[in-house]
Amino acid sequence: MVGSSLNPVSANPATVAIRSAVRECLASCSAGDTVLVAVSGGADSLALAAALVPETKNLLVNLIGVTIDHQLQNNSDAQATKVHSQLLELGIAQVEIVKVAVELVDGLEASARRARYSALDAVAEKHSAKLVFLGHTLNDQAESVLLGLARGSGARSLSGMARCTGKYCRPLLGITRSQTLAACDENKLSPWIDPHNSDSQFARVRVRTDAIPKLEESIGPGITEALARSAELLRDDADALDGWANEVAVKLDLADLDISALNGLPKAVRTRVLRKAIYAAGAPMGSITADHVACVEAFVTSWHGQGACNLPGGVKVSRISGRLSLLSR
Repeated sequence: MVGSSLNPVSANPATVAIRSAVRECLASCSAGDTVLVAVSGGADSLALAAALVPETKNLLVNLIGVTIDHQLQNNSDAQATKVHSQLLELGIAQVEIVKVAVELVDGLEASARRARYSALDAVAEKHSAKLVFLGHTLNDQAESVLLGLARGSGARSLSGMARCTGKYCRPLLGITRSQTLAACDENKLSPWIDPHNSDSQFARVRVRTDAIPKLEESIGPGITEALARSAELLRDDADALDGWANEVAVKLDLADLDISALNGLPKAVRTRVLRKAIYAAGAPMGSITADHVACVEAFVTSWHGQGACNLPGGVKVSRISGRLSLLSR
């Protein structure tokens, strides 16, 4: 049960830091608005929920707790029930347990994430929630950047997670995992330790338990903070390039692109326009890789009569009479 430790006093520095971060994200809310907080029961989301309780109360904002039961572990329903009880004890009057069926399509992590966001979208729509709060921390951000580097991803992937994406808010991206653990201790909360977080079959776990500690050991401390800082800088660059590409794309026929118009663009902008055109033609979102884009870009920068590029979703790209023709099945 959370008592007076929720008050912003110097004895609870982690709690103060998290409440301050949460307060910034709530600045767009008005009295009577509804927000959701997704809670697994781990230290990050539990500390986030504890901070949201007094902050939403001060603003007269309605707070609803949501815990997603992925049904992937034994007794997952018992853990969901425990989270339900913890959130009620925190002072969240309305808590929902949502069970999801995870369809394994592209790995357990990605498939579970897709099912989780789909469930959160549905709950947010049902309650007309203005914001959905997620407990991703600075450590999660650093791990995302390192995974992106290992995959050879572009600037958008390396920029990690945004603090706000539509209705989704991640106020803890500047807060470390050690701070969320400290906040739980300050507020006498018992966080859940997810067995998946120590299962080395997952790349993210190996990054967390092996790669980053070895980097800290060989290069020096501060790697986690440096990776997160790099993500923030790259996000600024990626946003600027995306904005430029969007300005170009609205002036073009994405199904019939003029090669000369593309040829005058910087590569970073041109590849973004090509990616937009491919998705506009019907390729499934997230299915286009750097190799796919390179195949299409070669029609612009390395033309020697090559045949069509066949892309995911039945999209076919050809160069015909100085133009790129994008056809969907």
